[in-house]
Amino acid sequence: MPKLGLHGARGGFSLVQSRSATTPVALRLFSVLNRPPPNYPGHVPLTTIERGALAVGSALGSIINLRRADLIAALGEATATPYFVYRLRDAMLSDPTGRRILRDRPRLTSKTLHMPYLRTLPENSVGREYARWLDREGVSPDTRDSVKYIDDEECAYVMQRYRECHDFYHALTGLPVFMEGELALKALEFLNTLLPMTGLSLFAFIKMKPAEKERFLSIYFPWAVRNGLGSKELINVYWEEVLEKDVNELRAELHIEQPPDLRQIRRMIRQQKKREKEQQQTSS
Repeated sequence: MPKLGLHGARGGFSLVQSRSATTPVALRLFSVLNRPPPNYPGHVPLTTIERGALAVGSALGSIINLRRADLIAALGEATATPYFVYRLRDAMLSDPTGRRILRDRPRLTSKTLHMPYLRTLPENSVGREYARWLDREGVSPDTRDSVKYIDDEECAYVMQRYRECHDFYHALTGLPVFMEGELALKALEFLNTLLPMTGLSLFAFIKMKPAEKERFLSIYFPWAVRNGLGSKELINVYWEEVLEKDVNELRAELHIEQPPDLRQIRRMIRQQKKREKEQQQTSS
């Protein structure tokens, strides 16, 4: 087991894993005026006070404006250490496929996934469903922020991998990107990954309309709990190797049940309201 040590000067402290350590965390003391060098390109070492301020500020900001993906990303990194991202990394190390992902360190981008090829795959394949979901939602795999506030370089990759896999979870479940779909998926992710940000995101529930809250509590939250607790560790899916696989077969392997089509439900409700309005106008 690696030794824990104190390094640095006066001021706040940050938890980081020494580069020679393979598990937990070494303590490094430093001040904002005497910041240590980065552990990897783009890394920003933070003191404990800075990390706490980042967590609180990004949490409040992301609740006020749910479209601030940068704040959600910062919240995820600020709250992932010192325990949760290490737990996720250990889950990968305990799985043969997870270990290969950590060794290979693939990235999920439009170039590495070859999007034109995915659109030519057979119907109901994982890759075709993923490409279809991206096209329908107007989303790109290239919009994920790079991790910079996690001190351990390997754990930073784990967080980056989780972040880039998120759209595959959307495609696997069929959940759209608007609030109901995002919160349902975040609830599933929280129970599957234990990353605090995914749980904290559920506070956005307070901004839902009454009908959306009722639908979420009656349909999508129970689905998320059932599937989040019963599914395999999704971080260990080597998505690049299952693109040609039948999506229903993969759902069965991962113990993921596809939820009711949220877009279809909302469409039916809109149509029902339209018919009722037309009937009222006709009767009047």
